[in-house]
This record gives sequence, structure tokens and C-alpha cells, in this order.
Amino acid sequence: MTDTDRQKQPASRVSTAGRATTSRRRLHGAFGAGLSLLALTGSLVACSDGSDKSTAQATPSASASASNAAGPTVKNSESAEPTPAAKPTSLRQVTCKYRKDDSGSPSKFVGFPPGKLSRSVGTAKKMVITTNQGEIVIGLATRDVPCAVNALAFLAKKNFYDNTVCHRLATVETVGLGMLQCGDPLAKGDGKSPKDGAGGPGFLFDDENLNGMPLSRGTVGLAQNTEDANSNGSQFFISFTDENTQLTAMGAAFTMIGVVTKGMDVIDKIAKGGIIPFNDDPTADVRGEGSNAPKKKVVIKDVAIV
Repeated sequence: MTDTDRQKQPASRVSTAGRATTSRRRLHGAFGAGLSLLALTGSLVACSDGSDKSTAQATPSASASASNAAGPTVKNSESAEPTPAAKPTSLRQVTCKYRKDDSGSPSKFVGFPPGKLSRSVGTAKKMVITTNQGEIVIGLATRDVPCAVNALAFLAKKNFYDNTVCHRLATVETVGLGMLQCGDPLAKGDGKSPKDGAGGPGFLFDDENLNGMPLSRGTVGLAQNTEDANSNGSQFFISFTDENTQLTAMGAAFTMIGVVTKGMDVIDKIAKGGIIPFNDDPTADVRGEGSNAPKKKVVIKDVAIV
């Protein structure tokens, strides 16, 4: 089955009403040009259950001052190191499978990650992201997400993330959530490109560690390039408010890779800088027309898995 065919199949991910039983809409029609993570409000739906009735309604700020919003009030603290819930005897025994993304999404293909973890990847503890705004360090739950860490390590070694921009900033004032989204190698991050958030590495891999940690402040997860389960790629999001835990309560599930242990002050600074609303309309992001970009441009200079 191709990924194009897979997108036509009944959803296997969690919906707001429990397990979804109807086919799920593609990203651009449901959650905007970012990956399937950031939907989310005005309808506050993590994925569609096929009904016309919204589970919850939020009222995004569409005022003229929305583009100048200071962002949510954020606490200046880092999260604790993640505590893996599962402890395989040896991660060297894990076999990861990566498949070609044949959905037609734009990509920067640098090859497929190896199926087995190297010793250095298996013992990796941190993802260090160096940006023009400062350094962000993520404590990795490698034992719970070995294949995700393996993919990230491969991409980092290939300099996949170098000179890419974080294309999307979701704020409580505009969509009811607070997240910074990065990892699209082709994104412009200017609040104008409708394709921002559609790009990936040209391969996909399955979910891990679903519901492994709540979507609270400081947690980091993978965004998917479709609304289908098991379609992770290169994009990731960093949560900077506990408002995001509403998604967990609604049944949303993402591959959670760890928590920020250093650099939440960097994320806070970006959030407080506000957004560039897509085509001057902050609610266009909610309607799936494009991504609200951070006003403080975020350029990733280097990613290292250590």
C-alpha cells in the first residue's frame, strides 16, 4: 500500500471522540499548511471524527492587534529530564523501518536512515539545536523513541536542518495553543508561503511513545506530514504553554521525543515576539490556508544528537 492509498484508509489515530472511524482529511484541508499537529482551534480538533459537530469551540483573536500580540505569558523555567517508561534490554536489537513518502509532499531527500541504531545513537541523551536566537537543548527519551532518535540523528549528521527556519508559531491568542514548529527544510517562514509546513525528508516512519508524556510546557514531539498515523518525518514542535494539555485530554496522540532542559528562555523570547499572520489574517492558519510565522525569525544553524 502506498502512502497515497494509506491516506484514503480509515484513520487509526485517536480522534476527539475516541478512535477515529472515518477517513481523515489531508493536512492542508484540516490543520493548515503546518503539519497535522497544530490545528486546532477555532475547532480545537486534533483529528476529524467525520461529524459536523465540533467537540469544542475556541475564539481565535482576529483583531487588528493580533499580529503584534506579545504572545502568551510564559514561565522562565526548564523541564526535568524525561524518564523513559520502557527499557528495552538493548536498543541495538531494535529494527527501525523507514519508507518512501510517495504522497507527493515536497521534500529534501538525503537518504534513508539505517535500520539499526549505532552505539552512539542508542546512548544519545540530548538533541542540541543551535539557532540565531540561542541554543535549545532537548533531553531525549531515547529508550521510548529509538527509531525517532535514529532518524533525527541521521538527518542531523547529513546537515539536513542547517539553515532551515522554524515556520510556524501558534499562540494562545490566535489558535488557543502555544507551540513553535520547525523542521520543514523548504519553508520560508515569512507568513506568505502557503507551502510552509508541507516539506519533509522524503521518508516516513511509524509512531512511538504515543501518550508517553502530556503536551505540557517544555515537551517536544513530532509533527506529521499527513493526518494519518505512522507518518512522522523531520518536523517537530516545542510546547511553551500548559494550554496544550487540552489536546491530550481530547485524545490527541503524537510521538513525544523528550523535554526542553535548556533554552526555554529562547522559546519564550520567540513567543513574546508575536506572529506574522498568514497574508495578514491570523485566522487563516486555523482555516488551513497557511502558517502564522514567528515575527522573530528563527534560523536553525545546527542540530546535534549527543
